[in-house]
Amino acid sequence: MSKLTDLPKRILIGRALRSDRLGETLLPKRIALPVFASDPLSSVAYAPGEVLLVLSVAGVSAYHFSPWIAAAVVVLMFTVVASYRQNVHAYPSGGGDYEVANTNLGPKAGLTVASALLVDYVLTVAVSISSGVENLGSAIPFVVENKTLCAVGMIVLLTLMNLRGVKESGKLFAIPTYVFVAGVFAMIAWGAFRGLVLGDDMNAPTAGFEIRAEHSGLAGFALVFLLLRAFSSGCAALTGVEAISNGVPAFRKPKSRNAATTLLFMGALAVTMFCGIIGLAMATDVRMAENPARDLLRDGAPVGAGYTQNPVISQVAAAVFGDGTFMFVVLAAATALVLFLAANTAYNGFPLLGSILAQDRYLPRQLHTRGDRLAFSNGIVLLSAAAALLVHLYGADSTKLIQLYIVGVFVSFTLSQTGMVRHWNRHLRTETDRARRRHMIRSRAINTFGAFFTGLVLVVVLLTKFTHGAWVALLGMVIFFVTMSAIRRHYDRVAEEIAAPDVPGDDAVRPSRVHSVVLVSKLHKPTLRALAYAKLMRSDKLEALTINVDPEETKALREEWERRGLDVPLKVLDSPYREITRPVIDYVKRLRRESPRTAVSIFIPEYVVGHWYEHLLHNQSALRLKGRLLFTPGVMVTSVPYQLESSEAAKLRARKRAEWNAPGSVRRGPVNNARDKDRDRAANRK
Repeated sequence: MSKLTDLPKRILIGRALRSDRLGETLLPKRIALPVFASDPLSSVAYAPGEVLLVLSVAGVSAYHFSPWIAAAVVVLMFTVVASYRQNVHAYPSGGGDYEVANTNLGPKAGLTVASALLVDYVLTVAVSISSGVENLGSAIPFVVENKTLCAVGMIVLLTLMNLRGVKESGKLFAIPTYVFVAGVFAMIAWGAFRGLVLGDDMNAPTAGFEIRAEHSGLAGFALVFLLLRAFSSGCAALTGVEAISNGVPAFRKPKSRNAATTLLFMGALAVTMFCGIIGLAMATDVRMAENPARDLLRDGAPVGAGYTQNPVISQVAAAVFGDGTFMFVVLAAATALVLFLAANTAYNGFPLLGSILAQDRYLPRQLHTRGDRLAFSNGIVLLSAAAALLVHLYGADSTKLIQLYIVGVFVSFTLSQTGMVRHWNRHLRTETDRARRRHMIRSRAINTFGAFFTGLVLVVVLLTKFTHGAWVALLGMVIFFVTMSAIRRHYDRVAEEIAAPDVPGDDAVRPSRVHSVVLVSKLHKPTLRALAYAKLMRSDKLEALTINVDPEETKALREEWERRGLDVPLKVLDSPYREITRPVIDYVKRLRRESPRTAVSIFIPEYVVGHWYEHLLHNQSALRLKGRLLFTPGVMVTSVPYQLESSEAAKLRARKRAEWNAPGSVRRGPVNNARDKDRDRAANRK
């Protein structure tokens, strides 16, 4: 059965990779750019349109503010890029904003950043896929008619591609990303040449349309609020910038310098494309409306519900290259494809952050382990499921989804830069070298300005987008925060409960001889109890067995084993593919082959928990291992339970059920009821 299920898995994601091949999956800058920067690079396909959509509320006359809004977005982009270049040098371990905030501002700030980033990564997938479907739908009617189905299908396809590994998916994503960038630059250059040198009159398909203003003649506070709302929508161009700081471990050496260089390239490309598209949209008289069926007027009449409003980049390409020309088709295809692939930024950021949070005991430990292709498979699947649910709920409508966007990313921006200021202040107190102090002071100034600017933008985003859907993103952050806090409390409580005491207690009492194989993951109370119980079995040989999945944890286990002076030999089996079950099965079979008449007894420490959700957090490896060992001839499997405090609740529930349905109570009940009825009938006769 395992071979039947393993075959399609190998076809879809490829052969498993050994742990020692992790270095081969590291990325050069040319591949890292499309892998980690596809989101901010592709956002120029919809960010300019969002600016014009908001300004259209006040009519065409408000469009002349768009260059100033673009200039503000450019200043913010360069501020964020400069700030994150400090981050990748100071914290190259891959924790990114979470590590910075957690280290310098405390666990609650770190968890707030983590919650914001997790929500933002899910929205990145939903918005990018939905926007890509809309761009593709302008050429293929079937896609528009089945937006949700096509969007979910693309999420499934991206999931399979990422399960094959970061490097393989990066190679697939590099070509369309670079084609998109080249196409946009070609459009900007050719449009500038036609307009400035040749003097051609370039008109977008909507150039002759009029816009019915919802609020014409805005002034004072209302106008300022509208401009701030347009600016916050344009800030969508900054989403994904933080992904590079989270993905530093995936770069080739020197990791920090390569990540900082990639950040700089990404910022320069994104800013140039964003400004170029805004400028060409103004030059070609692009018209956009939040409700095009009602507010876009053609010859004085609304265009109606049958009109499909194409994105700004599509309209600009039609004006510059000509509708239906080869370059127009190439750019349209590359735009749709790169928007699909922009979700890959989240597919690299979410699983890595989930792994770090799982290591810090904020998420289930299954998210910390790598899959067959050395990718964090569980995190990839979890991200896909959340994004698919969001796409389904919002009908793959990017205009609705983008209102939820960028709140989380600016929460992480602000707290991260504030944490970096604390970081430099702490180091300046002890640093005496003048050159290094000057460097730290300059870096602190950059991060201080970044914290102030991003904090100001966060306030603007909250004020302008809260009623338009930002509250949903905030609710998601709260749910993540509460859930992760609860998981951490559970793991902390269990760790405290099962911690091995320095002075041997009841769990470590040395009994008489026994032979067995005791499976060990860590040295704690359940392990000590299993060793003590195994000694009572009076077998010929006793040994402890652990699987080397994480070399650092294995080294720590050996040192603790030697420090405690345990008289049971500890055997370590290497597992290059990070498997637990197969090395144990192979070892047991080898013991049986060497001595066929010897029965092998396996002792597995297990937690006894009292709530259903705790089963999801514990004993998963033990259950899989027992299922395989039970079918191995000549092998006895013994579970050594360790009752956690929460098991008392289960014990009480079981006791109440036993008292209610005790053996024989069902038979006794009707008898007693019959006697009561007989007495009642006798009383009535009297």
